[in-house]
Amino acid sequence: MKRILVIATGGTIASVPRGEGLAPQLTGAEIATFVPQAQELCELGFVQPMNIDSTNMRPRDWLRISQTIVEAWDGWDGFVVLHGTDTMAYTAAALSYLVQGSEKPIVLTGSQEPMAAPFTDAKLNLYQSLLYACSDDSRDVSVVFGGRVICGTRAHKQRTMSYNAFTSVNYPLPALIRGSRIVRDGGMGMALTAGGRGFQRAGVRPKTYDHLNERVIVLKLTPELKPSIFDLLKRDYDAVILETFGIGGIPEHADESFERAIFDWIGSGRFVVMTTQVNEEGLDLGVYEVGHAYANHDAILRGGDMSCEALVAKTMWVLGQTKDRAEASRLFYQPVNCDRVTA
Repeated sequence: MKRILVIATGGTIASVPRGEGLAPQLTGAEIATFVPQAQELCELGFVQPMNIDSTNMRPRDWLRISQTIVEAWDGWDGFVVLHGTDTMAYTAAALSYLVQGSEKPIVLTGSQEPMAAPFTDAKLNLYQSLLYACSDDSRDVSVVFGGRVICGTRAHKQRTMSYNAFTSVNYPLPALIRGSRIVRDGGMGMALTAGGRGFQRAGVRPKTYDHLNERVIVLKLTPELKPSIFDLLKRDYDAVILETFGIGGIPEHADESFERAIFDWIGSGRFVVMTTQVNEEGLDLGVYEVGHAYANHDAILRGGDMSCEALVAKTMWVLGQTKDRAEASRLFYQPVNCDRVTA
């Protein structure tokens, strides 16, 4: 029987009503008691590095979760991280960069309703996450939620209340889960039976990292946003992820110059990552004149069709490893867990 370590971090799945609203209270072991069927799938272990609302999740907490996985690596066949939904996509992306090439599954899940609620989605999400983590064909970082399996660098929370809260940004789902059946790409159903081949990948360790640069901000272009914002950001940030209009439009007015402000920012040794504020289909700075000045500049990193959450995590990871511009570019365009950024 597979051995799965449940890493509980809080979130709605662990919450109970309090005087001022829902707050995480249940431990991972307490959450699992609501799904007794899990004992038929695998042997469970529990660790609780934190018990917080995911709104309070920070990069230092991503590192704590990653370190928990690394330290427990040899003793477990897979990992399920219980997490709040609001920032789950950021954590999933961050773990993809901190624990790269994992031959063991690292699955994140949570719920829109608390585990103890009468019509909760938490029970099925937990059961299916464990089911997926027990499969011999599962690997790397994924989000399992509402019957969908999403690559860790492609998850995005699309809905605030519905049970199908997450979508995959510009990338196909590697699998669906229908009840107790995993249906992988191509329609090949994978039936799971209890008592799989434990530790079949025990000798293969992932490449891991323990540094992030938190000085990264997302700036969304809006009409009449002032280019002087870049000067105001210099004290606190080393990189700006700029959400452009459409496929890659950046305003250029006679009286105020974004081009001058952006290239001054780059000239100061800082980084710019260009992306689009449109969720689907991605960025191409060369299509319109309003983006052409940035299309082929070596100092401007282009986010392609990645999600904003993945770009935040990847930029923090890249700058946590190097400040050298050439090396940062190499790392940024290096594909990790389905992110396929192209220069």
